[in-house]
Amino acid sequence: MHFDLTDDQKALQQTVRDFCRREVIPVAAADEKAHRFQRELVSQMGQLGFFGCPIPEKYGGNGMGYLAHALVCEEIARVSGSLRAGFNMQTMLTARTILKFGSEKQRQTLIPKLVRAELLGCFAITEPNAGSDAGSLKTTAIKKGDSYILNGSKTWITYATVADLGVFFAYTDPSKRYKGMSAFLVDMHTPGVSARLIEEKLGWHACPTGEVFLEDVAVPKESLLQEEGYGFPIMMMDLDGSRLTAASGALGVCQAFLDESIKYANQREQFGQKIGQFQMIQDVIAQMVVETEAARLLVYRCAAQKDQGRENNTLETSIAKYYACDAASRLADMALRIFGAYGYSGEYPVERYLRDAKLYQLLEGSANIQKLIIAQDALGYRKANR
Repeated sequence: MHFDLTDDQKALQQTVRDFCRREVIPVAAADEKAHRFQRELVSQMGQLGFFGCPIPEKYGGNGMGYLAHALVCEEIARVSGSLRAGFNMQTMLTARTILKFGSEKQRQTLIPKLVRAELLGCFAITEPNAGSDAGSLKTTAIKKGDSYILNGSKTWITYATVADLGVFFAYTDPSKRYKGMSAFLVDMHTPGVSARLIEEKLGWHACPTGEVFLEDVAVPKESLLQEEGYGFPIMMMDLDGSRLTAASGALGVCQAFLDESIKYANQREQFGQKIGQFQMIQDVIAQMVVETEAARLLVYRCAAQKDQGRENNTLETSIAKYYACDAASRLADMALRIFGAYGYSGEYPVERYLRDAKLYQLLEGSANIQKLIIAQDALGYRKANR
């Protein structure tokens, strides 16, 4: 499978790079240090069309597809993991979910606002006792007249404290476990919805993460996506999209480590020569190049398959997500070998990229979950979507 980019894709890629150089790089380090979320930067990305690649023009997107989406995520992640998070909150886990499962009215009224970042979105599965085991949700949605009453709590929710609209998963019939799970659109300004910021995190400090509490939150029956009991299939489809975004972000971090390491190896001198001339440094650089290119091929293959109509390519998505996200952490270690003590300081962006990289192994399904999907497919125990 070849991945020669089209002229439009190359132009988009360059537009993102120019945006990053002009707007993001000058403030990224300071924003991380200050734990400052800049909604204005997210809005600018929305106005430039960055969130609209897999969304049809009819609903405010640009229809360029999933590979274009991956390219944008890769470029943003090269400079800021915090900003990369918005591509799930605005695109894959909200706009795309509404596109696939919402009503026509919801598509027309909500998707354009999410794509333009006029509304900020969030996606709420995880609970204090429900992470990889999504079936352990405690949040409930009880039908009452023309509304559903939601009660429960969610944690580790990106944009929890700033979102205007959320996709929430709750049990409409807990006795049916996965088949009793449903998905709802929730206006985050509805009475009974509250959020608390999680302040202590290893990285992504410029991206607000928090807990959301639902106390007798009444949402109209039209907020139910599809039908009662359809929440788990929606969740799985959503994750097939969000894992591509995460893998693309991890690829961006890989490229950032490689870029910085090459630059440093050609500047730093020891024993009368640039350290890039030492074979041990060249060995590390070679490994970084191969790891990055392998991740890129897996991520682009996954995106290209989705563009060809195989949107729920679970196996290839898990392979890309597992490899790229683990590679990002491996490259973090390699970069530190090249930078030495300087890589451990805040003088260079490597230490920030290291903190960015670690989260990719955890979000959108941990590395172990991806390995389970891959291994069970290979062994024939449970075939993943292809």
